[in-house]
Amino acid sequence: MLSPAIAKDVIDHAMFLGADFAELFVEQSRTHSIELISNEIDKINGGIDFGIGIRLFFGTKVLYGYTNSTDKKELLKIVDILTAKDRKNLQLESVSFNFMKGSNLHEVSQPLHQSNNLESKLSFLHLMNQSARSESNKINQFIGRVAQKEQDIEIFNSTGLHVNDNRNYIRLAATAIAQDGGQQSTGFEGPGAMAGWEFHTHIDPKYLAAQVSKQALIKLNAAVCPSGELPVVIGNGFGGVIFHEACGHLLETTSVAKKASVFYDKLDETIANSVVNAVDDGTIANKWGSINIDDEGLKSQKTQLIKDGVLTSFLVDKMGGIKTGYQPTGSGRRESYKFAPTSRMRNTYIESGDSSFEEMISSVEKGIYAKKMGGGSVQPGTGEFNFSVQEAYLIENGKISKPLKSATLISTGPEVLKEISMVGSDVEYSAGMCGSSSGTVPVTVGQPSLKVNKILVGGGNE
Repeated sequence: MLSPAIAKDVIDHAMFLGADFAELFVEQSRTHSIELISNEIDKINGGIDFGIGIRLFFGTKVLYGYTNSTDKKELLKIVDILTAKDRKNLQLESVSFNFMKGSNLHEVSQPLHQSNNLESKLSFLHLMNQSARSESNKINQFIGRVAQKEQDIEIFNSTGLHVNDNRNYIRLAATAIAQDGGQQSTGFEGPGAMAGWEFHTHIDPKYLAAQVSKQALIKLNAAVCPSGELPVVIGNGFGGVIFHEACGHLLETTSVAKKASVFYDKLDETIANSVVNAVDDGTIANKWGSINIDDEGLKSQKTQLIKDGVLTSFLVDKMGGIKTGYQPTGSGRRESYKFAPTSRMRNTYIESGDSSFEEMISSVEKGIYAKKMGGGSVQPGTGEFNFSVQEAYLIENGKISKPLKSATLISTGPEVLKEISMVGSDVEYSAGMCGSSSGTVPVTVGQPSLKVNKILVGGGNE
């Protein structure tokens, strides 16, 4: 996408002006999305975006700029502007690139550049809409969406790295809204993968639509959740969002390097119950948060974050490694060429344990089963969180009883890790989007069902 000769001249110029490190991130992305609402196709959008990001290091200072042009004069001009206040001893060595073509772990048969598969996508959305509404006449709205993206990247840097990669993303989303008199509730599912349109053959549109409709209907006349400190069984899959938000971000060198994380000095110390093992793995084939290489050109890897309750690693990008002394973990990610990369999660999950779901439920005299988690808020420095529960049930005398509404879970990452006493063997994963200082990127959260001995539960009022 960019001439290596131009890349060489730009990087040589940056190094001549005293940069300690120089990098060019070249990207071209195709996107295509369709949205159905109120029984009709509401939006069909698509486009192509191209740009080049230029990142320079002067010590631990990061300078960043970008352009949509491949013109050498424009790229050199950006370097001159970025370095205007930081120029120092001139470096006369010239960079020599060593091109590397990495292996692709994520097989794709229907990429966006071949076809947008418009008719097939329209049929999928209409079938979901019909199926959702057929569940009940109380389903008064259904929103369906298909979004596909293909991203080509090329990276050059002053260490001689030259590498490229092709990435394909597909995400389906279904939202059902149920209404009964003045009561209204919603259900949502959003499966995604690092794949092409062929991913939809693994998803039954009728089943997906039925899932979100049943979620919405169950909550319509549910009882108000009780409040207080209670044991909670958190369901598998998207339940992992709590670990991602309240703990995972605290293990990124973005916060660790600034000592803005409660875990910054806890490496090799026990931070969780011994049944907890947590991983961030960018190598799982076709998972939504997977990558062949990160956005700094490093090969993706599996990073063990917690082993038997002990903190074993952080998530480290290049600058994070410079600031902390830790080795990069292939975790440097960015939304696009408009952002400088920082340390970010990929597929982050708690690994399987040896307890059964039935054992967890039967061990609770009175508590909450949080089957499906919703959104929430987190204080980055402390890990304090407040998460809503999208689908919840009361547990009484070791059995799941009535559905609940207005349930929230309130705690901190460090506290909840220590209160996990049972971990199931039913690990599942869910797709999501994560926003941080380097933009919004695809991530996977996951976990088996697990039991938290005590956590503050917030209820609601009738």
